[in-house]
Amino acid sequence: MIGSKVFQPRSRRSSGRRRSRGVTLVEVLIVVAILSLIAGGVAIYAVPKFQQAQKDTAKTDAKTLVQVVEVWKLNHPGTGGECPTVEALKADKAIKADQNTNDPWGKPYRILCTGEEYGVVRSGPDGKEGSEDDIWAGARPTK
Repeated sequence: MIGSKVFQPRSRRSSGRRRSRGVTLVEVLIVVAILSLIAGGVAIYAVPKFQQAQKDTAKTDAKTLVQVVEVWKLNHPGTGGECPTVEALKADKAIKADQNTNDPWGKPYRILCTGEEYGVVRSGPDGKEGSEDDIWAGARPTK
């Protein structure tokens, strides 16, 4: 042996430095792109399901509100053709005061009375009453 140094091939010495170098910008961009693709795929599946769940919730709430109106009318026979409002139902404790009476889009339900029939309407996701996506429960008024 000549000298005290042990001979190491050049490739072994440089590979130690290469491993401790870190992550390159290209590698980070590839990971971000892959995560974006996964998030986009989840959004494509989840958003329509969420919108359908909002519509189903609005329909169920409207049907429940029609039943509350029918019970209120039975308990208040002297009201004649008066149609109760959500505020009147809360005041008479037919609905709990802290109960949410807004649709999933944040707008209040409207109670409609036609003679002895009751209906509840909400304008739906587009917020325009009279469009195809309106949420109805109970009787619809005749035009």
